Amino acid sequence: MKYKDYYGVLGVERDASAADIKRAYKGLARKFHPDVSKEPDAEERFKQVGEAYDVLRDTDKRATYDNLGNRWHAGDEFSPPPGWEFEAGFGGAAAGEKFDFSDFLDSMFGSRTSHGEPFGAHFHNARARGGDERAKIVITLEEAFHGGERSLSVKSGRGATRKLKVKIPGGIQEGQQIRLAGQGQAGPGGRSGDLYLGVEFAPHALFRVQGRDVHMNLPIAPWEAALGATVKVPTLGGKVDLKIPAGSQTGRKLRLRGKGLGGAKAGDQYVTLQIVTPAADDEAAKRFYRSMAEEFNFDPRKNI
Repeated sequence: MKYKDYYGVLGVERDASAADIKRAYKGLARKFHPDVSKEPDAEERFKQVGEAYDVLRDTDKRATYDNLGNRWHAGDEFSPPPGWEFEAGFGGAAAGEKFDFSDFLDSMFGSRTSHGEPFGAHFHNARARGGDERAKIVITLEEAFHGGERSLSVKSGRGATRKLKVKIPGGIQEGQQIRLAGQGQAGPGGRSGDLYLGVEFAPHALFRVQGRDVHMNLPIAPWEAALGATVKVPTLGGKVDLKIPAGSQTGRKLRLRGKGLGGAKAGDQYVTLQIVTPAADDEAAKRFYRSMAEEFNFDPRKNI
C-alpha cells in the first residue's frame, strides 16, 4: 500500500498548529466541494481533504500518524507493523482482499461506526451534507454601525417558514454575508447546509455610504459660511462638533476622521456644505437684503 502524506494533502507543514490545519481544511473543503467545484476530480479531492483533516485534527491520531510517518514519504510503499492482519475481517472483507493506507489507519484508530462501517465510508456519509441556501437581509445603517440582533422569517426550499434570530456584527459592509451554520437544507445522512444572508443597506434620510465612508450634506447659514462657526453634526455614533472655516462656500467638503462605518479600520464621514439663505418673506427681511446689496460691492457672476 502507498503511504499518504496528509500534511501535503492540506498543504501545511508537519509542525503546523491546530488552527493552521483547521484553516487549511476549511479553505480546501470549500474549494473542492462537489456542489461548488467544476474540477473533474473534485469529489475525490474533497474526500482526501476530509480524511486528512480527520486524522490531523485529533491529537492522538496525529501523534500515531506522525510516528509512522517518520519512516516513509508520500507515495512510498508502506508495510504495516507486525500483528496487523489484512485478512482480519475488516469491514466484512474477504481474506486476501487488498487494503490501502486509510484502512490501516482505520483499524488502528478503531474508527468503525456502530453499524460496522469502516471510517472511510462513515466519513463519506458524513460529508453528504445538505445544500446551502441564500437569502438577503436589509438592515439600517445604525444596525451596521452598532451591530444588533434581528428576527427573520425564512422560507425553506419546501415552502415551510421558520423564524431565526440573526446577530448583526458591528462594522459589517453592504455585500458581505452573514453565515447561519446548519440553517440551510437538511442533509441526507449528514448535517444540514448553511444559510448565507447577503447584506443590503436600507436607504437613509441623511447618509450615503461608499465602502466604509459615510457622506452627508450639511445646510449652513450664510453668516456661518462667511464668519466661520462650530456646529453640531449628526453621525452614526451620535452628534459631534464640526468647525466650519470662515469663507466657506457651498460644495466645500469637510472630513470627520473615523466617523464612518467601523470594522478593522473605521471609515470617515464626509460633510458637504450647502449654504441656505433665509427667505425674504416679510418687509423687515427685505430691508435687510436691500441693505446688504448696498453695503457689498459683490457680483457673483463677474468671472462668467
